[in-house]
Amino acid sequence: MFGDVFLYILLILFVADIYIFFCFIRKLTKKKLLRALWFLPLIIIAAAVYLIFVKRHLNEYSDLFTIIYMAVALPQIIFAIISLLDIPFRLLFRWRFYPFTILALLSAAGVALIVVYGATAGTTHFKVREVAYESKEIPKSFDGYKVVQVSDLHIGNWKDKRAAMEKMVSVINTQNADAVMVTGDLVHHRATELDGVEDILSRIEANDRVFSVMGNHDYGSYRRFKDKEEELQNLKELKLRQAQMGWKMLNNEHYIISKGEDKIAIIGVENGGSQGFADYSNLPAAMRGITNVPFKILLSHDPTHWRREVIGTDIDITLSGHTHAGQFILFNLSFASIRYDEWGGRYIEGNQMLYVNVGAGQTGLAFRFGAWPEITVITLKSL
Repeated sequence: MFGDVFLYILLILFVADIYIFFCFIRKLTKKKLLRALWFLPLIIIAAAVYLIFVKRHLNEYSDLFTIIYMAVALPQIIFAIISLLDIPFRLLFRWRFYPFTILALLSAAGVALIVVYGATAGTTHFKVREVAYESKEIPKSFDGYKVVQVSDLHIGNWKDKRAAMEKMVSVINTQNADAVMVTGDLVHHRATELDGVEDILSRIEANDRVFSVMGNHDYGSYRRFKDKEEELQNLKELKLRQAQMGWKMLNNEHYIISKGEDKIAIIGVENGGSQGFADYSNLPAAMRGITNVPFKILLSHDPTHWRREVIGTDIDITLSGHTHAGQFILFNLSFASIRYDEWGGRYIEGNQMLYVNVGAGQTGLAFRFGAWPEITVITLKSL
């Protein structure tokens, strides 16, 4: 898939390079060697795309190459597109001042900075987002109760970033959570991704408990297993490891937290996906047996589950993840909005709230900009 995308980008980059060469480079120098050197990055990129994504060689360098590729290709393409707007003014009005070319230069520089920052500091730029939820259904004993949500860790993509993981756990623990909710996609493919990091994750602290649910990646659906038995064993091991870390998994079940006579219910469903993602959720089963509990929090990895089944129930808060907000937000806009109506932050429908955490890990590309790795703090307020 990435190979096809990069080939299309390569074609666009080739056209942009030709345009920039004839409109700018050729005018800047008459030395043939310097002119020829303009195409050297394009040749190197084309060779790398062929080796890595077509011939499947040098796979260990694919992430690094992808970032370099985007840092080179995107600014040039952006520059070419914007600077084209000067052409009518050059031809029709003989302008000697080219405002769109200046804008193109600034935009290209901005894109390059975004790519470099997003691929380096952006992946560990942890952001704490605070949300208050007020309701008369919240028991008085739970007034001020702190729920900390973290989602989509995709541990297999952290690649030996123990220091970053320790930083994340430290930020979580600083919030003094009453309960921590991990809303799916703990791993990217396999339970073995937790090797060597369970000691860090087990240090996540909560006055009550750490709760977790399954996300689409947790089932290992995107990696081939030797047979069905190996696939089931991987799932069993993931559940066992979370239990060993002290986490309480809620697989279509619920847990009651009590403070004296007051109670709230924490409900968890397995991945309730749509749009091609598997649906293992069973909300009626998860809620079965809940009586005389006025306030309910649901953990459901995929936010599309909220509109499909949750709205209209007596569930007060739904916590989801999954979208990553496309790992990119600029001016409050994200590519994730093309696919998801609820892709990041808080959404209200009547007395019900959905909060979509944009995740702390990455998938596809080790890059985050604007959609910073998120730790959400939801404080309950009793009316």
